[in-house]
Amino acid sequence: MKTAEDFKNGQVLLIDKPLTWTSFQAVNKLRWAIRQAFKIKKIKVGHAGTLDPLATGLLVICTGKMTKQINTFQGQEKEYIGTFTIGSTTPSFDLETDIDQTYPTDHITKELIQSTTKQFIGVIDQFPPVFSAIKKDGKRLYEFARAGEDVEIKSRQVEIKAFQITEINGLNINFKVVCSKGTYIRSLAHDFGKALDSGAHLSELRRTRIGDFKVEKAVTPEEFLQELPLQP
Repeated sequence: MKTAEDFKNGQVLLIDKPLTWTSFQAVNKLRWAIRQAFKIKKIKVGHAGTLDPLATGLLVICTGKMTKQINTFQGQEKEYIGTFTIGSTTPSFDLETDIDQTYPTDHITKELIQSTTKQFIGVIDQFPPVFSAIKKDGKRLYEFARAGEDVEIKSRQVEIKAFQITEINGLNINFKVVCSKGTYIRSLAHDFGKALDSGAHLSELRRTRIGDFKVEKAVTPEEFLQELPLQP
């Protein structure tokens, strides 16, 4: 069983983030639990790469001296699996917001879906979603979006190292993506819909890997709490 000194000297915790949790909530939950379990007044805890609330999967959380490695872990390639739903879009590019527009899909074949992936492999320009935590003029983009304010968003270069369609089930397209830091899978869904001369949004997302860290080795927050010493 880990000790207070272990967490202070630095641990890398692999957490399987539950649906609807924010990454911030997961970090806070673990920090509070570690402090309570070992009666520690203060300990550094941070995560190496945000997951949206509607995404599940691998969250790399560092404690103590290992928080110095967060930037290194953040820069490593990431792997995701998930589902695009074609024929409709949402302002947030995922299910955080309601469908705002529908598009025809009769012209979309399995062959077109498969061949369209080739447009996105390699270094591409991508616009982050307006519903994102990126800062502009001291505010998060989602703050502008929720207030109904228009804001200019600049594109950024990201790299899609692999993009595979794993199953097509009606309007739902299952995929696997390996990509660089800073890639928004929500934006990939939106742009993929455009490339099909239709629309699409992200309806499911799970992060399965960051660098050499795999979700198969991760535990849920509840399982982590059970591994901590019980208080008398």
